[in-house]
Amino acid sequence: MVDVAPARNTVTEPAQTGSARSRRAHTYALPNLLTYARCVAVPLLVGCLFWADILAGGLWLRWAALGIYVVAAITDFFDGYLARIWSQQSAIGRMLDPIADKLLVAASLLMMASDGTIRGWSLWAAAVILCREILVSGLREFLAELRVSVPVTRLAKWKTTAQLVAVGVLLAGPAADALLPGTTLAGIVLLWISALLTLYTGWDYFRAGARHLIEDEA
Repeated sequence: MVDVAPARNTVTEPAQTGSARSRRAHTYALPNLLTYARCVAVPLLVGCLFWADILAGGLWLRWAALGIYVVAAITDFFDGYLARIWSQQSAIGRMLDPIADKLLVAASLLMMASDGTIRGWSLWAAAVILCREILVSGLREFLAELRVSVPVTRLAKWKTTAQLVAVGVLLAGPAADALLPGTTLAGIVLLWISALLTLYTGWDYFRAGARHLIEDEA
């Protein structure tokens, strides 16, 4: 009995140490660094849009905002792709990845509503997108407690693509109109398309969440 206990401790401690070391390594792995960079891109993008509206001749900052947005969107693809092929998935990466995406889109929509790029009836499209993101985040948190996952549908992926393209076009908006008239209008049309897709996919999430809520109450 005396000989067994030390052996068990000897095996367990290195395993625990190795596991902790692996988690720390994944925290600072390239896929997670790309996700962190996307979070940092949010205040940079907001700053560009703010000063573009304040400074005289500041439309060039719209192009800077678009550049930041495009780079951030590219990192959104590569962080997940590299994490999968290098087997570097981590809890912090799974948590921050969707948060970074939502922060980027929400901050862009709010700033463009503030400077008038999105105005009038088009504000409803932006409101639908923002409200859906809040609703889905709440539902996912609730379903996670029940250990229920809701798979991402093909239509939801199309929604995300339309949303990303719409925001990108609108970021260039006033600056691009001087080169290609109608750019802002095209962005508004894409925004409405993504808002309609957002309503439909949001209803799917809500229906799934409501079903599990009813079963949990029963």
